[in-house]
Amino acid sequence: MTDIGGFQDHVARVDLSSGEVNYEGIDDEDAKKYIGARGLGVKYVFEQGPDVDPLGPDNLLAFMNGPLTGTQTVMSGRIAVCTKSPLTNTVTDSHHGGWSGARLKWAGFDGLLFEGQADEPVYAVVEDGELELHDAGDLWGKTTHETRDVLEERHEGSYGKNMSIMAIGEGGENEVRYACIINEDDRASGRGGTGCVMGNKNLKAILIKSGTKMPKPKDPETFQQGHQQAMQAIQESDVTAPNEGGLSMYGTNVLMNITEEMDGLPTRNGRYTSTSSEAEADPSEPNIDSEKVSGENVRENILVDEPTCHSCPVACKKEVEVSYSHKGQDMNVRGESYEYESAFALGPNSMNDDRDSIAVMIDLCNQHGIDTIETGNMIAMAMEMTEEGKLDDLGEGVEWGDKEAMIDLITDIARRDGDLADLLAGGANHVAEEMDAHENSLAVKGETIPAYDPRCMKGMGIGYATSNRGACHLRGYTPSAEILGVPEKVDPYEWEGKGELTATFQDLHCISDSFDICKFNAFAEGIEEYVLQWNGITGLEWTEDDLLEAGERIYNLERYYNNLAGFDGDDDSLPDRFLEDGVRGQGASEGEYCELEEMKAEYYEHRGWVDGVVPDEKLDQLGIDIGPGTGVSAGDSPAPADD
Repeated sequence: MTDIGGFQDHVARVDLSSGEVNYEGIDDEDAKKYIGARGLGVKYVFEQGPDVDPLGPDNLLAFMNGPLTGTQTVMSGRIAVCTKSPLTNTVTDSHHGGWSGARLKWAGFDGLLFEGQADEPVYAVVEDGELELHDAGDLWGKTTHETRDVLEERHEGSYGKNMSIMAIGEGGENEVRYACIINEDDRASGRGGTGCVMGNKNLKAILIKSGTKMPKPKDPETFQQGHQQAMQAIQESDVTAPNEGGLSMYGTNVLMNITEEMDGLPTRNGRYTSTSSEAEADPSEPNIDSEKVSGENVRENILVDEPTCHSCPVACKKEVEVSYSHKGQDMNVRGESYEYESAFALGPNSMNDDRDSIAVMIDLCNQHGIDTIETGNMIAMAMEMTEEGKLDDLGEGVEWGDKEAMIDLITDIARRDGDLADLLAGGANHVAEEMDAHENSLAVKGETIPAYDPRCMKGMGIGYATSNRGACHLRGYTPSAEILGVPEKVDPYEWEGKGELTATFQDLHCISDSFDICKFNAFAEGIEEYVLQWNGITGLEWTEDDLLEAGERIYNLERYYNNLAGFDGDDDSLPDRFLEDGVRGQGASEGEYCELEEMKAEYYEHRGWVDGVVPDEKLDQLGIDIGPGTGVSAGDSPAPADD
């Protein structure tokens, strides 16, 4: 039990195999060590054992909010979904915005823990501190949007006012390894296959009904000081300033033109560092222009609304509307997820610059509940393999930029309909193994890269390699410094210092993900604002060092989990095409490659790890006292405990 401010001290533990629901409090020591949301969620997942089958009844699926979620804190509408990933076999946490995290807190919960497997499809209803399971047989096979509409009517709530719904589509039901969970209007817990785990458990949806009762800070004066500083920083930032900053005006897709100009936009399955470099290399080919799918182009031509999440003045969500004809069928789409990462993967990386077709593809991914980044990158991988003849034995393939084939393939992947779709549904590692296509994969630990080229932004290179959930920009967002100059500008092409910089960002993001507040606050706020808001809501008296140590503890706990699951420094890798003997950068990135080994050495030294393994000394230093230890001390060679 804990009486720390910001917590409801109430968690539901649901055994889907038996249908039994039990309630428990939050351990006070755990709350102080792991903060909440991501940190506590990973702790719960760890306790199930790092050797569990991701698609077995013992794997835990944890929905966790944090002590700042649902409060007056700016950008505090996030929720973390933590589990063992069926895509990477690592621990993973995937977050989404909107209102479900806040409403879960207002409904009286800090978290929902699902284990076991239901015999038949079910959905959960959460209200007034209680959770009930209901039959979902009539919902199985429905899209996420159809599921939302049925449940809204059935439970007589008002979606967007007092109700949130998190649901899976056919992708999760059919255990596509990168299936995601869709919340409300297209907010996704997208990466790592959380929707695949949810589908494996026969859990179709979670409906949350609540009023709007924000937790009160234990130390109102300190909290208000932190809140005012945070608001001022956000309003003064060139990135986040409401109705002025780049993120507020154009959403995340403000980065499309910026990375193109830097020659840091992976194009044609990462062969090129921009669309202009690709066009220059082979003018005879059909070429594309990334500007056509940029945030500026979207705002000028198809933007219809700018909704926002709980307690957020930035409003980075850009709702678009398009009318598109696909094989004689009108596909009229209105949706809010035209994000930079989605536009990259389904656009330049797949050699597609048709803006409206990408809106249709994003909508299809959301309706079927599959990750847009992974889906686009898997299609780009298939395009390259088609070009090289590696899919000839399947009798199927997909040509570069064939947007009509891409639209059809998205639905086929979600349904595992056809040999090619079924192959791609297994993820990059599966395709690489089955088709001897490792050189075509842009994956790290099984998860493919997002839209930042590590030949241009060296911090992203070491960040992808050392991310605990596979290639990811959101574990440590070094483009904040490399592109935007926040907190200060660093040279994106310089590798020295990037190991330490990346580790610092990783620890800071552990803090914000555990609070759980939006990472975009970090474009304006710093550790000082974090400490004031944490102390204000909890009533504790932490220093900046205390909070930074908690972030470091959480990142090390995740790495420790992965070590026990069999991962070490050999897995901290990058696709060969980004390295010295691969494909060098072009344009502004001319001749560049990612100096991974040099950065790994710097990073491990800063972390105090031994070849990617957390030594027992570090576990002791950080007070991580669960699990068997890795059997590694600072002077020994690595030997994960399960070897």
